Amino acid sequence: MPSGPIHIARSKVPTTIHHLYLSPGHNYFGHHGQAPGEHPIEERESIELVAHRGIPGDRFFDWKEHYKGQITLFDFAVVRAIRDHAGNPDLPASAFRRNVVLSGIDLNALIGVRFRLNGVLLEGTEECRPCYWMDRACGKPGAENLMKGRGGLRCRILESGALRVGPAALDPGN
Repeated sequence: MPSGPIHIARSKVPTTIHHLYLSPGHNYFGHHGQAPGEHPIEERESIELVAHRGIPGDRFFDWKEHYKGQITLFDFAVVRAIRDHAGNPDLPASAFRRNVVLSGIDLNALIGVRFRLNGVLLEGTEECRPCYWMDRACGKPGAENLMKGRGGLRCRILESGALRVGPAALDPGN
């Protein structure tokens, strides 16, 4: 696997899904001026994706019609960069509260693009912009700034299917 992200071509791109997460409740979203919530984040070996609804058991499942963030993707290289920044090699990838942590893809190149991840049709809608909570979640000021422009990708789920941890393929030729 190449060391840097692959810019999207018109053929399948190999990637690796390192982690899959869901959380039943919001810890930061909607908590401005309050303490964060204490909902767990659950790591899974596989997750089900339901078209136009989200991930069953996740806080954004059936959140609202046509929601842009039914699933979020995050680059494992950013996890490593924040671990280095925080001086914490054990910072869990779950701290970022994204659903899919993968490597080898330029996620920003997927904004406005329909693509398949292991056969599941998704549509990249926008960057999952970091907020001030990232400094707290990562345990070091500056994490939010370091994540700007690489906070992940919000997607709509256009077809139901499943994702598993391990080798994967991204196909922009939906």
